[in-house]
Amino acid sequence: MDFEKLCDKVLAIDPHVRFTGVLDSKGELLIEKNRNDVTLLNEEEVKMSVHYTFERWTRLQNLSYKFGREKLSITEYENVTLISIQLSKNLFLLSTDPNIDHMSIISKTKSIIAELQD
Repeated sequence: MDFEKLCDKVLAIDPHVRFTGVLDSKGELLIEKNRNDVTLLNEEEVKMSVHYTFERWTRLQNLSYKFGREKLSITEYENVTLISIQLSKNLFLLSTDPNIDHMSIISKTKSIIAELQD
């Protein structure tokens, strides 16, 4: 899958999408794209946020034999909503402005993922 194309397309689907990125199975951020305006986190804080996301994802893998494979995670904060979607062995990350219809963005994102997998 072309991760750069994925990030660009998802970033363009809604003006409320702030960030897109792909995390590999080792916790490395392979690519990241940001909306053009001010970001909430500096570079070190982005690394910390990605690390915490990877830790959570990894811990939950230990229960996948009971729960099944994680498909999607949504974490809502006062200032941002963080969303992660499983992509085979990678994790697609995106963040949105708070208090918006993130389910619509998730639906559009899943359609883009399906389109790029074909």
